[in-house]
Amino acid sequence: MRRSKCKVLARMVHRMLLLAVGVALVSQGASAREIRRDAVPDAFWGTWAPGTDACKDKDKPAIVLSAKSYAGPAGSCAIDYVIEVPGRDRPIYSARMRCSDKGSQAQAKTIANLIIRPDDSDQISAGATFESLVAYRRCSDGQGAKQ
Repeated sequence: MRRSKCKVLARMVHRMLLLAVGVALVSQGASAREIRRDAVPDAFWGTWAPGTDACKDKDKPAIVLSAKSYAGPAGSCAIDYVIEVPGRDRPIYSARMRCSDKGSQAQAKTIANLIIRPDDSDQISAGATFESLVAYRRCSDGQGAKQ
C-alpha cells in the first residue's frame, strides 16, 4: 500500500513538472513574437508621400521618419519606442509617439501610434490604425513634399 502511494505521488510530481515546463515554453514563445526597439528601423528613414507623383506636389501631406522622430499629419512627434510583430509576408511595426499639439502654446503632448507596414523597399502603408492605413512612396533626396 505504501509503495502504491509513492508511485501515485511520483506520477503527480512528474505531471506537475511537465506542466510547469510546458507553461514556461509557451510563455517564452509568446514574448518572442514581439520585439521592442528603441527607434524606427533605418530602412524607413526618409520622406514618404502618398501616390507616385506626390513627392513633387507641395499640397500632398508627406511624412518624414527618422530614428526617433516623425513629422506629418499627426504633427511633430518624438518616438518613444517601436514594437515589431510578425506579419504575413514582412514584419509590421507600431511606433508609440509623443506629439506636440500644433496650436497649443503650452506645448501639450499627446500620445499617438503609427503603424508602419512595409509593402516593398520603396512603399509602405502607414496610419494610426489598420483601417486608416495609407500607401506612401519613398521620395528621392531633394524631392520631399513640404509639410
